[in-house]
Amino acid sequence: MGAERYDGLFEQIRELVLCHSPSGAEEEIDAFLLARLKALGVEHRQDDAGNIVARIPGRDPGRALAITAHKDEIGCIVKRVNPDGTVEVRKLGGSFPWVYGEGVVDLLGDTATVSGVLSFGSRHVSHESPQKVHEEQLPLKWENAWVETKRSAEALASAGIRPGTRMVVGKHRKQPFRMGDYIASYALDDKAVAAVLLTLAEELREPAWDVYLAFTAKEEVGAIGAMYFSARQKPDALIALEISLSPANTPAARTWRRCWYPRTATASTTKT
Repeated sequence: MGAERYDGLFEQIRELVLCHSPSGAEEEIDAFLLARLKALGVEHRQDDAGNIVARIPGRDPGRALAITAHKDEIGCIVKRVNPDGTVEVRKLGGSFPWVYGEGVVDLLGDTATVSGVLSFGSRHVSHESPQKVHEEQLPLKWENAWVETKRSAEALASAGIRPGTRMVVGKHRKQPFRMGDYIASYALDDKAVAAVLLTLAEELREPAWDVYLAFTAKEEVGAIGAMYFSARQKPDALIALEISLSPANTPAARTWRRCWYPRTATASTTKT
């Protein structure tokens, strides 16, 4: 990949990563994607499940290929706002407090975004303090963490922070950066692949079949958007793009496995 093309892809990934999109609260990335597809002049729509679907007309409109990448990210959901302004959260998707660490997080209120600090309590404690066991003995769970906002419960309520509000890593912590030929960032799953779909929307013209580029919703909580899309669109073939780690202790075969679903089949998903 040439330097100019690499720079363009990195910038597209950066823009997508900085759009907050915890599962079920994907309005920010929706607005970005809809505006970008409109600017490209590509036919597109948003369905009742929240998926954004672009269509590239093919030479044979009787056949269709779908390519999907999810636009949501893991995060947390508010369980309780306490009288002292601290906020208790629980995981949304595969999030863990020890992955986020102590640092800035954003609470996406109904009327305003409020930044706070994910906290596990002071480490300068005696052996009798409740935080001590998490230093050496017990795993850290969301039940042991909270968000410090330094606001009153009333101020949080006026911002629309309530049970059900989503929490994500703060934007300045999500800023991608380069490590040689690699990119480091939160939320690369699946924003990096969503950038690939946008590149296809920009460059793909007159494919053999109709091509549907589906930015699917709520993948991190059960692939809800993808199942809705595949059950109703029923393409001749579907390719699901996903980014993942390849840990040294897990054998992996670097091969393609093709899965064909006839149009009459019911929706199903496989995650490997």
